[in-house]
Order: sequence, then structure tokens, then C-alpha cells
Amino acid sequence: MGGMTATTSRRVLLAAPRGYCAGVDRAVIAVEKALEQYGAPIYVRKEIVHNKYVVQTLEKKGAIFVDETEEVPEGSIVVFSAHGVAPVVHDEAAERKLATIDATCPLVTKVHKEAVRFAKDDYDILLIGHEGHEEVVGTSGEAPEHITLVDGPEDVANVSVRDESKVVWLSQTTLSVDETMETVDALKEKFPQLISPPSDDICYATQNRQIAVKQMGADADLVIVVGSKNSSNSVRLVEVALGAGARDAHLVDFADEIDEAWLNGVTTVGVTSGASVPEILVQGVLEWLAARGYADVELVTAAEESITFSLPKELRRDLRAEAADLSGR
Repeated sequence: MGGMTATTSRRVLLAAPRGYCAGVDRAVIAVEKALEQYGAPIYVRKEIVHNKYVVQTLEKKGAIFVDETEEVPEGSIVVFSAHGVAPVVHDEAAERKLATIDATCPLVTKVHKEAVRFAKDDYDILLIGHEGHEEVVGTSGEAPEHITLVDGPEDVANVSVRDESKVVWLSQTTLSVDETMETVDALKEKFPQLISPPSDDICYATQNRQIAVKQMGADADLVIVVGSKNSSNSVRLVEVALGAGARDAHLVDFADEIDEAWLNGVTTVGVTSGASVPEILVQGVLEWLAARGYADVELVTAAEESITFSLPKELRRDLRAEAADLSGR
């Protein structure tokens, strides 16, 4: 790769859409607004969204992140994360006399409602998703006795149901589209009468970001996905990039996690970010690349996104007063 000629062809393909989806935007703003409106501390159960930087930024503003409801002092305000919670968590919060702000993404809530409805009609529900992921824990909690988790195509062999004529599949919202359809096909082979959810559970943002990465990955020597290791949709983008033909793909939280060795022999770098990632982190990666000769940035646009969600209704009331009333102070 001698001389100047090689450097002139270096370029970056920047995926669009990337980064924040409507559900993440809404959840992060909910915590910020709660802090503004009610002052610190505001407790948040689990990471509001799966992004290190977002969590650190909100902590600096006075948010306190906890794993379990019982860690929140009585009479406080607690925010439920974008990934949703099982009904039992609402009960725990009521028992502890907490005022709650539910920042669950409306598209996750939609899946919860599907689970409730199919359970009521006594269906066996096959929930495609990753074991232990907060979203899966929340959805399963809506109807634990009706729901069986299916963690990818290789899990299908282990699935059994009570009545093969009453089976439906649902899914986590942040999965790989292709792998999920592979799982669904395997389930349909085993249960020919399997019915599908009324509309696809994998959300618009997950799908759009994967489509953009597919387009980009085919032309990229290296794909850098900005996102956190516990972010399901970000991890999926790395897998989709490799599946689309990218020679190499990595997940980083920040530009300083990029290894210069990854650039060996690389002329085209694809860049995208997961649905919980602020754009400032992507800009940091673009600057890092520009400083190393990858200054030419081309936008790869796969879709236009204009969807927004209104803020949780609880932010339109005086929750501090409600919390005080609940705890009888």
C-alpha cells in the first residue's frame, strides 16, 4: 500500500438511519425532565437505555440507577427503563409507595399487550429473544405460564406446546431480522398452525439500522458500530455487517476503543450506531478516523425516519406531591 495514492481512496460510509430511535429519545428525555421538574435524586430501575455514556451523563445530573425496586427509598420517584417491566414490578413499586414514571418504549408495550391478549385466549406463546435480556424478562412476566422463550433457531428442537392448534410467536423488538425469520421458519416446520403476531414485533428502528448496515457492509473493509456491549440491537449490527460481507466489524463505546491495527489494509470504513447511542459519540469516531486519513464521508441512506412518541403521561402531573401522599408524609 505504498505512497500517497493509497490514501486518496480512503473513505467512510456513514449509515442513515443510525443512533437514537424514538423510544430511546423519549426515555432519556423522561429522566432529564423528571430531574428538571422534581430535582435530584430521581431513581431509575435498570439502565434507562443500554448505553454507558447516557447512563454516566444522567448520573452526573442526579439520576440514581438501581437494579431492583427494593433499593429505592419509600416515597421516592422511580423511572422504569425503555425495555419495560413485568407487572410484578409495578406491584413492588406500589408496595414501596413509589411514584412511578414508566418510560417503556410504546413498541415494547405493544408486545406486552399482545402477550396478555394471547394468554387470555389460552394460547401457548413462543417468545423469540435472548434469555435474561430486560425486555424478555418484562414481556415474559405478563403471562409466565403461557410463555416459552426461544433463543434462536437452534433452540426450536427443545420447544413443546400443549395444543399445536393454539400457538403464536412474538419477539423481542431488537433482534436480527434474518435470524428471527430463520427461527420462525423452523418453528413453522415444527408447528404448521403457528400464527404470527398482528404486526412484526421487531421495531422499525432495529430493521432500518440493519438495512443500512447491509447496504454498507457489502462495500466496507471494516465496520465500526458505536454502542454498548449490553445493547442487543448494537451487537446485532455487528453480526449483520459481517453477514453482509464486511471483512471485519467491531463494537465500540467510544472512539478511543478503536484499535489502529483494525485499519491495516483498509480503504473503506463503515460507521453506524445502535438505537441508544447519542450522535456525539459517532462524531468522535468520525474525527478519530479523519485524523488518520479517512476524511471523506459518504452518507448511505436506507430509510427516512420521522416517528416520535409523546412523553410519559406522568410527567404532566406533580409526582413529588403524589409520592408524599402515598407515603403519608
